[in-house]
Amino acid sequence: MKVGIRCDAGTRTGVGHLIRCVALAEELVRRDVPVVFLGEITGPDWIAAELEARVLPLIPAPAQPGPLAAQARALGLDVLVIDSYETDPACADAVRRAGTAVLAIVDGDHRGQRADLYLDQNLGAERISFEMPAGSLRLAGADFVLLRDCVRRLRPDTPRRHGAGVPRLLCFLGGTDTADAAPAVMGLAAATGVPFTATVVAPRATTARALAAIRLSTGQSLVPVAPTGRIAELAAGADLVICAAGSSVWELMCLGVPAALVHVADNQLIGYRAAVSRGLAAGLGHPARLAGPAAGAAAGQAAGPAAAAVETLRRLLTDPAERMAIAARGHAFIDGRGRERVCDALLASVRARPA
Repeated sequence: MKVGIRCDAGTRTGVGHLIRCVALAEELVRRDVPVVFLGEITGPDWIAAELEARVLPLIPAPAQPGPLAAQARALGLDVLVIDSYETDPACADAVRRAGTAVLAIVDGDHRGQRADLYLDQNLGAERISFEMPAGSLRLAGADFVLLRDCVRRLRPDTPRRHGAGVPRLLCFLGGTDTADAAPAVMGLAAATGVPFTATVVAPRATTARALAAIRLSTGQSLVPVAPTGRIAELAAGADLVICAAGSSVWELMCLGVPAALVHVADNQLIGYRAAVSRGLAAGLGHPARLAGPAAGAAAGQAAGPAAAAVETLRRLLTDPAERMAIAARGHAFIDGRGRERVCDALLASVRARPA
């Protein structure tokens, strides 16, 4: 059996699709199934290194139905995984009709794709329904979250206990922070007046300069760092992570690390609301609505959503018990074995497919 994975990653498209597909590829390779990635990867070197470090080949791929189906045939693929908002939705049906099974990884909206297997790992996805081709299967919800080896290895047996010392804060708003939201949310953290030591991923020089302009209170420190593939290691050593409500949330839950979320894209809103409502993370809102307090402003000067976000961060930074409770709920919710369940279903589905 041979599997192809059609996805792209870069500054414009983000890296979430690639990260979860790498997790799936790791599990397939562990089962001696060859994998090839089809698409385009741009941006910082650490993104391409996700494939290079695992010796996963990458070849350019079309986004149109006919050419992609022809490429799948030429490569001798038994399965094509499509995880992309860029490809024509008709690609899935074209590839299937050409004899290759299709797994479509989706986020709520399946975009009209006709696949043999659908995967939606988002919270609450099990409550969404849509018409599928006869015989197709759908995997939905957090039981099927795809997590990389670097996260699974760091998963503790129980969430790390949080002491009363100065909290270690990590701010990571996606692999490329396309909304450039880090300065806004760190301005809110500074406005709490609570001591912390923060590591902030800054993908651009302008982001780093904006972070440097934030007026910090006594006991607060902030260090910008370049985007890195070591986010899981940094998160595992943090007392609180501020992150976007994308695929990183699952990693934090698996690691037993509490998170305060922002939603920076429309497709993150459903997952954001579900995680916050279940107490799996704290919610800060949308960065565009959190620009109320200027960098370093006193908490009392914030208004509306910004004031609520400042208060949420103050509570989390000063209450180890609340952080521990959030971490424990997330750790119990995500067991890190989702990719095994997906591979079991995928391989069974392909073997049962008529020749």
